[in-house]
Amino acid sequence: MKSITIFLFYLFIGLATLLKTPAFAQDTLQKKGITKESTIKDSTDFSNRNIESYNEAYFVLERQNEIFNPREITVNRSTPQATLENFILSARNDDYLQAAKSFNFNLLPSSTTKEQVAILAQKLYTVINQNLNIDWDKIPDRPDGQLDIAFQTNNALVGEPRRSIAFGRLKINDRTIDLRLQRVKYRNESPFWLISSNTVDNIDALYSKYGTRQISKNLPDWAVDETFLNIAIWKYLATIIALIFSIILGWLTMFILKRVFGQSSIVWISSTSFRLALPASLFVGTLLFYVLLNNFISFNGDFANSFYKLLLILAVIFGTWFFMRFADAFLSFIAKNSTEDIYTEKSLKERRILTHLSVGRRIVTSIVVLIGASIILSQFEAFKNLGISLFASAGVATIIVGIAAQSTLGNIIAGIQIAVTKPAQVGDIVIFSGQWGQVEDIGFVFMVVKTWDKRRIVIPLKSVISESFENWSMRGAGQIRSIDIYTDYRIDVEKVRKKYKILAEASDKWDKAKQPTVQVVESTEKAIKLRALCSAKDPFTAWDLQCELREQLIAYICELENGVGLSRLRIQTDKQ
Repeated sequence: MKSITIFLFYLFIGLATLLKTPAFAQDTLQKKGITKESTIKDSTDFSNRNIESYNEAYFVLERQNEIFNPREITVNRSTPQATLENFILSARNDDYLQAAKSFNFNLLPSSTTKEQVAILAQKLYTVINQNLNIDWDKIPDRPDGQLDIAFQTNNALVGEPRRSIAFGRLKINDRTIDLRLQRVKYRNESPFWLISSNTVDNIDALYSKYGTRQISKNLPDWAVDETFLNIAIWKYLATIIALIFSIILGWLTMFILKRVFGQSSIVWISSTSFRLALPASLFVGTLLFYVLLNNFISFNGDFANSFYKLLLILAVIFGTWFFMRFADAFLSFIAKNSTEDIYTEKSLKERRILTHLSVGRRIVTSIVVLIGASIILSQFEAFKNLGISLFASAGVATIIVGIAAQSTLGNIIAGIQIAVTKPAQVGDIVIFSGQWGQVEDIGFVFMVVKTWDKRRIVIPLKSVISESFENWSMRGAGQIRSIDIYTDYRIDVEKVRKKYKILAEASDKWDKAKQPTVQVVESTEKAIKLRALCSAKDPFTAWDLQCELREQLIAYICELENGVGLSRLRIQTDKQ
């Protein structure tokens, strides 16, 4: 069994590689005699018009290509549904000549034979059988083509005769081809319905793209003829092989990224490859399975169409995840290796780079998500029509969305303002609502501040713009700190000033930017207030220097003249 599976696997891959064209196989018909060449050479004379005059209820023909003798046409063509049923049922019973009696031959040359139109009928049935699901509820069974009022929600069409009805749509490159039924009238005959002449004229082109491919002809007869649930056996086998091959290729992608690129001497490659391994493997495997299933096997039916869309949506999701991971990993690597210590005295450039990278990473992520969402929504016809409606009512939609998402939109606009005006950047030391910390990240709608005790404060960006806060790093990292001490009036301030200068100059944390000074800044009925100033290269060093000098200065004041400088509470009593 293992050897058979391997043989089938390599057989399928080999055939798919050689063909390089989609493999649309038949479900119920033998079509090994049909070729890709045009059934009828294009020699139509267009000098005579096909349609003589306009009528709302039908097309009036001035001529009719009578390949069949009128006496031979005994099929019911009085309604759209009857004409299409004759074609489908006759072709299903291999009576393609009978099926061709539902065609309008007016764009075919007069030399066309019955054998040629039978081949055209066979080709069109193959295309329909493999690629379309006819919604019979939308094919009227009335001669005038009107829709029943009870089943029609589009009131504009109710009660109006129709002379052209689409029952399918396919694309060839960028060209959309509608398969249509048309109501025609020739001379004194009663109007009748036919598969339109344009549809008949496009059969060869449609079959060239959507018809049976060479791969099904090379398979054994039992694989093509035998079916299960109306699906050929070979399609089940090919699907299993395609799934196995997709899993193997996905695993191989993960192995290469982790084991090969992960061991690379180039730092950014080795650091990003591990993060990309899982989304890349899922993306490659899902995309390959979709391509093989859609282009080389071709199931039909509502379930198949939904499954194809699901696979494509998964491929887009995994692809979006991959590109988001790649952008995030690459920009994070640049941020980590292109910037030095953001808390040094000359770290303004590094903080600015980090802020730009943070904003850029989110812009790239948003663009990737937007593209992925657009691709996914484009797979649904309802969303295409919805898009047109939204454009038509853009004013109302804008107002509704603006009111409903006022807070979110306000934060996004505030984020743009912050990116331009830069009141705060990544790495800045800020005091916001009494909380002291470092700006760790700036997102689209909030800013994250990391406090000194490793807590995180999440601040909406609107608050950053509308409320005041302190930024200790906006123009530089250096900082001046003050030490306030209350002492007694009898303290010798000059001795304290000299001692403080000695203590500050002896510390390796002092940056010499500000000379150490001591001043009397306040006096009360009980004590005086001394303020000593010190400076350091960054807020963290300034905090440590402040605490260090405060301890040393308090110790000196306690020892100075046996503590005469310590503040006292004096109480005077009258002697009796």
